[in-house]
Amino acid sequence: MDPSPEEFAGATSEEGYRVAIQGELGSNSHMAALEAFETTGLKVEIVPCMVSAAVFEQVLARSVDAAVLPIENSLHGSVAEHYDLLLEHPVRIVQESLLRIRFNLIAMPGVPFADLRRVLSHPVALSQCRRWLRAHPGIEALPAYDTAGSVKQLMTAGWRDVAGIAPALAAQEYGAQVLIEGIEDHHDNYTRFYVLVPGPAARWPGDANKASVAFSLEHRPGSLIAALQAFHDAELNLTKIESRPVPGRPWEYVFFVDVRFRSTDQFEGALEVLRGRCEMVRELGRYRAAELG
Repeated sequence: MDPSPEEFAGATSEEGYRVAIQGELGSNSHMAALEAFETTGLKVEIVPCMVSAAVFEQVLARSVDAAVLPIENSLHGSVAEHYDLLLEHPVRIVQESLLRIRFNLIAMPGVPFADLRRVLSHPVALSQCRRWLRAHPGIEALPAYDTAGSVKQLMTAGWRDVAGIAPALAAQEYGAQVLIEGIEDHHDNYTRFYVLVPGPAARWPGDANKASVAFSLEHRPGSLIAALQAFHDAELNLTKIESRPVPGRPWEYVFFVDVRFRSTDQFEGALEVLRGRCEMVRELGRYRAAELG
């Protein structure tokens, strides 16, 4: 589903969209935000935030039109903090997208590879480039707070023996050079992103075929099976299940599920049954499922 001005509170069709992300300009989240809004033909202003909680603050203050946040990587798994924040704040998911993750070795212009002594990046990026790092034991790998931030840092400091591992957009953003492209271990590496907006839905997209739901249960035998049976009986495709602990209630959990459906009636029927079997049910979003291109 492509975004439209009607779906984003505060969006201005003449001026474009302000979109919050976690991380620096030039990051994968920056790339995902540009791709999510590219079909609108409008200008996209990226608002970088140091921490994910600040992204939600921007959305709820309506100082941005939307936010783009990663929820799951095909290799690294779920972003647990973002599930917690989704449940904590009154936002809704209006779109999901898939971004292929490519990591590149990036340095200051004119720096030869032979001069490199250190490489910086986010720990997750370093873990996804282990083969390349093992093949170059003379280069010390050090963690940084952000992939694109590592390029920003080395360019600001003027380090000529340091490279960053980051998306190619980071080189473009900070005037650096890509020394080696595609050093990630696995080329089939994708991150799933959500587009978030504030408030409850006035309406759901007509072409939606996927939904995200959170629910909690009484702590008794068989309660989870009974809840999931609602999806089975409605012949819904359960594509994801995630559990997160309930703060202050040891060994109790909130469950997050993604389901694919063929019709609105099919999904809403299952949701009504679920509400009768759970302590809490919250629909987090209804949207068009992203497909691998």
